Amino acid sequence: MFSGLSSTDIAFLFIALLASIVIHELMHGVVAYWLGDRTAADAGRLTLNPLASVDPLTTIFIPFLMIVTVGIPFFAAKPVPFNPDRVKWDEYGAALVGLAGPATNFVLAVIGALFFMVTTGVAQNFAYIFVIVNVGIMVFNLIPFPPLDGSRVLYAFAPEPLRKVMEQIEAFGFLAILLFILLLFSFLAPAVSDIQRAIVMFLLRQPV
Repeated sequence: MFSGLSSTDIAFLFIALLASIVIHELMHGVVAYWLGDRTAADAGRLTLNPLASVDPLTTIFIPFLMIVTVGIPFFAAKPVPFNPDRVKWDEYGAALVGLAGPATNFVLAVIGALFFMVTTGVAQNFAYIFVIVNVGIMVFNLIPFPPLDGSRVLYAFAPEPLRKVMEQIEAFGFLAILLFILLLFSFLAPAVSDIQRAIVMFLLRQPV
């Protein structure tokens, strides 16, 4: 989906990535705030300022490396802090906070697809890239591996022994994600790629 990128496409990719990541992280904080946790608000993270969410390594370098090497986007930003003990409905509230990011990216992908259908030329090309980026963010983050967003949903329904294992993995933070990419993601990559492609095809109504 990202083969043969031109310099213009790379610029569009960066813009789409930056905007999508910022909104993704913002909505984590907004939903946490709605559910009673002010941690993100007190930390100044309820903002559209990209400097609050962008990490040079995980938001810029690694995504482009993943796209160039395996053709599958991996996107991460500075996580919005939240306290699961402060949100309503306990682990189910925490699951809603986790789902807020991927759900936001799906909405953005739908908006991008609508824009794609009513534009041509350069604008349509940007919309195409915008859809792919948001679908990529959504699908990757829904993988139920800590600390990805999907793990919050799994945690809400997992038995206690599995929760303890997930907590131990999550304690490693970004290192856990790095090990996941290096050791496990290659096995999941074909399925993840197929899912992303199917969703993009469905939204754009054309093969990609």
